Amino acid sequence: MDGSRLSGSCRESARCVTLGSMPTYLRFVVAEIHESSTKELGVFHAVLRLREEGKLLSHEEELHDVTRQWFNENLEKPTRFTASKPPFYRKPNKAISWFKDSAKDHLAHIRDLVAILRNHGISVRMLKTDRVGYVVYEDEYQIVAEPFADETY
Repeated sequence: MDGSRLSGSCRESARCVTLGSMPTYLRFVVAEIHESSTKELGVFHAVLRLREEGKLLSHEEELHDVTRQWFNENLEKPTRFTASKPPFYRKPNKAISWFKDSAKDHLAHIRDLVAILRNHGISVRMLKTDRVGYVVYEDEYQIVAEPFADETY
């Protein structure tokens, strides 16, 4: 979209963003609802639950270990999961994590967890949005945000 075609107020604003530059965020979820966020459970938690229930095969446990180790080494742990003011530990963690679409290596490794879930008959959906909500944490590869009240992803 050419900036000269935008309305005068947008053309003059430093905050104006063209549609082509809008980032996309991705999240992989299962149908189960997470208690704190009240949103669909992410694949990290879903695979961990299967493991804790003793349902993973030995090669799946190994893949889970390798994948978790890779993420521990290549993805920062978010420092907060709430938009509330400190002390954070007293507030419900309603924020959810999204990968930036530019995090290609991370997305490739997430697919290993998706494969484990699908091997157990668990359907996984990939959600896409450019509207994550109230951002509480962000780094090069991910964003954590409390969804807007009207969001239905």
